[in-house]
Amino acid sequence: MECRRESESVRLPLLALLVSGPAHGYQLKHALETLLGAAYPPPNVGQIYVTLGRLEKAGLIEGEDIEQPDRPNKRTYRITAAGRETVDAWFEESTVEPRVRDEFFMKFALAPRTGTADRIALIDKQRRHYLKSMRELSRLAAAGNRDNQVAQLLIEGAMLHLQADLDWLERCREELE
Repeated sequence: MECRRESESVRLPLLALLVSGPAHGYQLKHALETLLGAAYPPPNVGQIYVTLGRLEKAGLIEGEDIEQPDRPNKRTYRITAAGRETVDAWFEESTVEPRVRDEFFMKFALAPRTGTADRIALIDKQRRHYLKSMRELSRLAAAGNRDNQVAQLLIEGAMLHLQADLDWLERCREELE
């Protein structure tokens, strides 16, 4: 299940990268890492190749083996017309993913039914986790490459989401007290 989710999260970004020209898996991995910076979890190269295989089977990309002297062949991928249409459609869609399936909230909601967890303790633990994540993101922002505007915006967005999550945890605590 986790591999499938990772595969889906990288599927469209890989297609979008291939719009600018053919590339092989390691080039695509490097391009994502360079674009998104250290705050974004680095993609697994094995999963990139699995995803490329799926994209090829779906007819969204075409692969070509390139001979290399003294090395195994390298497979390079290029986007097809169908792949380009998929990328165009992706950019046309709004991204609507309300967080109503939040795992913490499920724990929070189910805790009284199980008798194994205290809601206040859950809130406190989650708050500590969010604060630790906030500190890590702050370090990344301070140490990050200021020339990488995309990475800086990603970090800022993540920090704003964390602040909203912290505010929401406080609201949950207020409701219980």
